[in-house]
This record gives sequence, C-alpha cells and structure tokens, in this order.
Amino acid sequence: VQLLESGGGSVQAGGSLRLSCEASGFPFSSYCMAWFRQAPGKEREGVAAIDRDGSTIYVDSVKGRFTISKDNAANTLYLQMNSLKPEDTAMYYCAADLFPPTVPAGLLVSEYANWGQGTQVTVSS
Repeated sequence: VQLLESGGGSVQAGGSLRLSCEASGFPFSSYCMAWFRQAPGKEREGVAAIDRDGSTIYVDSVKGRFTISKDNAANTLYLQMNSLKPEDTAMYYCAADLFPPTVPAGLLVSEYANWGQGTQVTVSS
C-alpha cells in the first residue's frame, strides 16, 4: 500500500486548498479512506472519511467547509478545504484500510493501518 499526499501550502484565513492522495498497491474502491491532521503538540485527529459506497462523515469543526471525495478510476482521494481558519493549520495525512463489510468508515486513528507521509497546511490570520 502506498499513499502520496499533495496540495498543501500556505494560505490566508478564508482561503481554499485542495489536497490529493494518490493511492497504489491495493484495490482502492474496496477500501475506506480518510483524512487526518496533526497540529504541533496535539494528537492526530480524524477530519473526514469516505466509505466504499461514497458515504461520508466529518468532524464537527470542518462540517460545511471541507468536502471529501474520491475518484475510483484515478485511485485518488481528495479533500477540498474552503473558508480555512488558522486552527486548521496542521500536517494532513491520508489513511486507508479494509473495513469489514458491515462496519462503516470511521475517524479513529486506530481504525487505519496504512498512512501517507503527510502534507503541510498553514493558515495565517
């Protein structure tokens, strides 16, 4: 399993960024995918997840601002981030795992065994 994030950068508050995660080495459409983030001195937290059928979940702090999506044909996961805030500053990680058929995609770090190297997002006020 390989996950390669891109699209991070520096932006002013209110701006937008689109993160991408190119996946390889596993059947992408059969896996649950998620975005996590980790700010300095803080624990890694789940931001958004997308299930095999395209259903999505979000942490409350990004609802209405972030959108997770995927392109199964391109084996790529996306995170569109709008109305960015300084508190969104963090390293953003892509994660993937094969969940049992009856278990929906979640936002817990412990649920994912496969991780990318991360891409930095910095939002200035």
